[in-house]
Amino acid sequence: MEKKPNNAKTSWGSVADWYDTYLEVTPDSYQEAVIAPNVLRILALKKDEHVVDIACGQGYFTRLFGEASTKVVGADISKELIAVAKKRSPKIDFHVAPAHNLSFAAPATFDVATIVLAIQNIENIGDVFAEVKRVLKPNGRFVLVMNHPAFRIPKRTRWGWDENEKSQYRRVDGYLSAATIPIDMHPGAAKSAQTISYHRSLQDFFKALAKSGFAVTRLEEWISHKKSEKGPKQKAEDTARKEIPLFLMLECRTV
Repeated sequence: MEKKPNNAKTSWGSVADWYDTYLEVTPDSYQEAVIAPNVLRILALKKDEHVVDIACGQGYFTRLFGEASTKVVGADISKELIAVAKKRSPKIDFHVAPAHNLSFAAPATFDVATIVLAIQNIENIGDVFAEVKRVLKPNGRFVLVMNHPAFRIPKRTRWGWDENEKSQYRRVDGYLSAATIPIDMHPGAAKSAQTISYHRSLQDFFKALAKSGFAVTRLEEWISHKKSEKGPKQKAEDTARKEIPLFLMLECRTV
């Protein structure tokens, strides 16, 4: 059993207004241009499929799932974000609940469970995966989307430029060791709310999923959609974006 998580540090409730504004107003965001179309393609939801969107935040993706299925539920640990979700999507059923304790759901309730861009902010993934297994029907699907754990590790990875080769590369200073990394939500600001990011390797995820009774049936890596402005580094930067993925998707099934 993993240690009890510090929910106060991992909740995004303190930045609920900022996060809602970012998702709803920011043009050409990764969520809109990369994650949304790809996750909807992977899910290919049917109207009668019962879906739970775990760690749903303010319901951005839950709302999209609700356009494809008539049975969608969202849950998040932050009461502030759930309040925003309910206001934006009053027809969807939202619950304040941590990912490891979906007490509102009976066993074998859902056909599909999702955690989109949130698992890196959740400490106790073993308990979470076990809870997902509990609420999924036999042969249910569990879709995880995350910042790529090999190439997007806070304070361990960054872009670099090789002047001799005229190429952009991704520097990785650490990967296998798990890490707990404090993140400033507004870097440079006099007062910045903090949250926690948890880095884990791919084998950490696969072992935890297998222990909870999941088999990974599909893996995809998604690249940035952005393009550099014209200049001497444009070609190298755009090439690097196509070669080094920013996001990882795992589709799992109960076994």
